[in-house]
Amino acid sequence: MSKILIVDDEEDIRVLVRFHLEKEGHEIEEAKNGREAVAKAKEFRPDLILMDLMMPEMDGMEATYNIREIPQLKTTIIAFLSARSEDYTQIAGFNAGADDYIAKPIKPHLLTSRINALLRRNAIVGESPNVDKVGDITLDREKYIVLKKDQKIVLPKKEFELFALLVSKPGHVFTRDNILNTVWGNDVIVGDRTIDVHIRKLREKIGEDYIKTVKGVGYKLNIE
Repeated sequence: MSKILIVDDEEDIRVLVRFHLEKEGHEIEEAKNGREAVAKAKEFRPDLILMDLMMPEMDGMEATYNIREIPQLKTTIIAFLSARSEDYTQIAGFNAGADDYIAKPIKPHLLTSRINALLRRNAIVGESPNVDKVGDITLDREKYIVLKKDQKIVLPKKEFELFALLVSKPGHVFTRDNILNTVWGNDVIVGDRTIDVHIRKLREKIGEDYIKTVKGVGYKLNIE
């Protein structure tokens, strides 16, 4: 059983989603706007947050930014559930710290399948060794932090998982398909630019020389 927070300003959607997720055995809490979501998340400590985008008082994007600043919620999965499906909106969502983007309308059984897939994949990631050290980089999977020499770098969840994948096999070239399937999963559909956006942000935070592009293939951790 997992703890899930449903955030949506439409009560009928919260009721419908809650009904189907409780049938799966999950423990559910609700919030009707982003401000309430941040407060509930601090108290409830959910494993996954299903977040609407357009809401009064505080929208889902701002709420996600705020939640990602809470250390205890660094590993919480955040999936946007929104009728807005433009590429730029999805990219903005991932940049805010979301792990998945689910377009409305979606059939309840497909929604529960996506959510269960996200929870399973998060459990698998949690079984990995806690600390990796490569050169002057130390990656702590339990605390979701990266140390570059003595500098602490805190990354959003997907950036961390992407970098953790590269660190797991230094020098190995990961194809774009391999990265998408491992970090986002087969059940998650993301825009073509998603990997590029995350790689660019990792380079900005960790350094241009650590991640090498292998043209036409993918990316690798540069250990030369």
